[in-house]
Amino acid sequence: MRTREQEVEPLINLSEITEIELRILRRMREFTIGEHSSLFHGAGFDFVGLRDWQAGDRFEAIDWPQSTLTNFCPLIVREFEQPSTSSVIVLADRSASTRCGLDGLPIATVIARAIATIGMSAVFFQDSFGLITFDRDFDRMAALRPRMGKGHIIHCLDAYQRATGLQDLRQIGSLSATVTGFMRKTSLVTVVSDFLIEDPAAVLRELALIDSVHDVFITIVDASFAFEMPRLSAGWIEAFDVESGRARVMSRRQVARLASRTAQWQDEVARQAKEQGLDVVRLGRDQTQFDIAWLEWVAERRLRRR
Repeated sequence: MRTREQEVEPLINLSEITEIELRILRRMREFTIGEHSSLFHGAGFDFVGLRDWQAGDRFEAIDWPQSTLTNFCPLIVREFEQPSTSSVIVLADRSASTRCGLDGLPIATVIARAIATIGMSAVFFQDSFGLITFDRDFDRMAALRPRMGKGHIIHCLDAYQRATGLQDLRQIGSLSATVTGFMRKTSLVTVVSDFLIEDPAAVLRELALIDSVHDVFITIVDASFAFEMPRLSAGWIEAFDVESGRARVMSRRQVARLASRTAQWQDEVARQAKEQGLDVVRLGRDQTQFDIAWLEWVAERRLRRR
């Protein structure tokens, strides 16, 4: 029996992931001429702990004695990491507003593409990749620990769409303390969201605190297209907020201005982020502009590794 969640079309499919991977390989070759592949092979050398088995894990990594304690449900896996690799963490917005969109394209699809691009660039650079999802105003957060490999990227994308396989992230007071407590070493942190939240200034201040230890990028997904409403004949319209559950009666003129007001809101968020010393990437639904923005980001990321 399939649930409604399982029947939903994927935000991004395997062919699109492969296309993103090939695009990164093709465009980044010019930046890597003369470089050599890593001498390190396998999952890593330093033992960092035990965790539940996940799809894509190698069977050699299973700790059979520990798995007997759980009656093999779930299996327990030994986790290792390489001290030579960097860590990339994506904070991905999974709030209800990201499931809204236009012409069958929700905001969450752009976020999923961003996760795939960042993840595949991590595979290209032989870095580990981790995922943190958050709901409205960062009230509830869940995560997947950083790991290496294309299979893990696909697992993260599936976890983002279906909210499965994620472990709840224990809140440690502030947002900055919670996120930094999750990371074991200095990481590249990318926050991907439409930032349609109650108090973006407070969130940006917390992210600036994280930036004092890690390297934080702010990625604003253009949400104005989701508010481009057709011309309405009714003089008054009742609007329902999927985030808060509140309803509000709006005039036809107010509805017509929703898209422009959303764009202005996101412009202000970008300005505030730059005031906090955070780098900002803007993403839209146009595939060409998306590719240009993210390939520039991948190139910039490589320079930062130097």
